[in-house]
Amino acid sequence: MRRLLLLLCAVLALPGAAQGERIKDLASFQGARANQLLGYGLVVGLDGTGDQTTQTPFTVQSFVSMLGQLGVNLPPGINLQLKNVAAVTVTAMLPAFARPGQTLDVTVSSIGNAKSLRGGTLLLTPLRGADGQIYAMAQGNVVIGGAGAAAAGSRVQINQLNAGRIPAGATVERAVPTEVGADGRVRLELHASDFGTARRVAEAVNARFGPVAVALDARTIEIRAPLAEAERVGFLAEVENLQVEAAGAAAKVVINARTGSVVMNRAVTLEPAAVAHGSLSVTIAATPEVSQPPPFSPGQTVLTEKADIQIRQERGELIPLEGGAKLADVVRALNLMGASAQDLLSILQALKAAGSLRAELEVI
Repeated sequence: MRRLLLLLCAVLALPGAAQGERIKDLASFQGARANQLLGYGLVVGLDGTGDQTTQTPFTVQSFVSMLGQLGVNLPPGINLQLKNVAAVTVTAMLPAFARPGQTLDVTVSSIGNAKSLRGGTLLLTPLRGADGQIYAMAQGNVVIGGAGAAAAGSRVQINQLNAGRIPAGATVERAVPTEVGADGRVRLELHASDFGTARRVAEAVNARFGPVAVALDARTIEIRAPLAEAERVGFLAEVENLQVEAAGAAAKVVINARTGSVVMNRAVTLEPAAVAHGSLSVTIAATPEVSQPPPFSPGQTVLTEKADIQIRQERGELIPLEGGAKLADVVRALNLMGASAQDLLSILQALKAAGSLRAELEVI
């Protein structure tokens, strides 16, 4: 863990040049979205690993209902003891612009007490959208990953056997109406709200096509598009591939409280502070530095702050660091001192509470 944190800090400390990104990587067109589908079905053909029907009566009810639809009527009161059948949920994503006949991958998951779905076959299952309409039909053999190798009489389970996939296991039966720019107006929605990025996207589009784009807010850019469908497709394809230099991200530190992972961007800085945590003592002081331009040059005098970071343990060991007041320097020094992940989390939270950490602190 300490090596990983040191590597991350070293990468973040490197100077980075601003690079352009494609608009398709920053935003998506409003209305062009995927839709979730859900269905309930039966998996048959299991090798005695299906639901225990005495504890899952819905499996028996579903099986009897399916036989009735196929013209097989069972005598009333019969007690079925099924071992090769499992009740499952079937989920899929219906992509934008999907048309009837297109195939989709589906995920099959047991909802009863089946031991394994390996070797099973999903029977014809309708997949419905949020509006209750059937948009696809799923059927096929369930694929489940391997279970690992046996060594010295022991067996290691790697994969979960109660869920699997059916590649191209569903066929689209109904298309979702999707019209982008049919009225001559297209809206781009940024994946992350940012006024600066929205303005730059609008400027990039206007520089290429003239005054056709305007940023409505921190997330939405409205663009006038051609009314003719053939021209509109080519226009939107060009818009997607325009290069835009995204605005700098806000300073942020993300902490995974379960694993101790700490990730930060290079905008994170620190104010002068002092923290004592157990046997560790952290002192951060900023010293003003004046940078003078060469004689007779057009440059200007620049005032910067130079950080003096000192971390001490009870045994008296001291590690001073000089440079910009960057959190990456503190993390690197703490790891050199052998601080645990929990020590690091506590110190970062204390710095944030004291107002020294100039960043948003998010714990996941």
